[in-house]
Amino acid sequence: MLNYVAISILNYLVRGQLKDPQGFNFPESAPFSEFASLPSLIAGTRLHWGVIFAFFAAVLIWGVLRLTFFGFSVRVVGSSLNAAEYAGIKSDRIIWLSLLLAGGLAGLAGACEVLGPIGQLRPTISPGYGYTAIIAAFIGRLNPLGIILSSLLMALLYVGGELLQIKLALSNAIASLFQGILFFFLLAADMLIYNRLQIRR
Repeated sequence: MLNYVAISILNYLVRGQLKDPQGFNFPESAPFSEFASLPSLIAGTRLHWGVIFAFFAAVLIWGVLRLTFFGFSVRVVGSSLNAAEYAGIKSDRIIWLSLLLAGGLAGLAGACEVLGPIGQLRPTISPGYGYTAIIAAFIGRLNPLGIILSSLLMALLYVGGELLQIKLALSNAIASLFQGILFFFLLAADMLIYNRLQIRR
């Protein structure tokens, strides 16, 4: 719920202290300098070093979850609070540390997005990446390595939606529609796999 607080602070800053004096009164900061921006990996594209950071972060989180006691504690707490308390794991501490770690990684992703293709602070930095990340996590089966592949699929849907809007003059909401359908069928498949339906008269 702190997303709305962060958005309000961002709106206040880009309309106040950080507003570009040469921005024709648009609510945005001054463009970042070349030394404060992430360079592109391939010239002429929006692919920048944030992709490398995201890849290494996913591999690091996979290693933490699989090879450390903290990761084991996170998996136990996520599976069953009662089992974690029975094993002597401090659930509240693990939950808070997980929230702080996830929030830090989300902040790193946002910083890479701002310092990469956007190049300045604007009121609308993200078109809903956070909600798309939930779908990517479910498609990746909550595995950091699987999430790398599912994130590429979500990126393909975003780019495809933009191309549909440009080439065929269709609404960009089609990409969100496909994401919703994919998420719905994924949840339905899980329900049918882990539950047996019986028709009783």
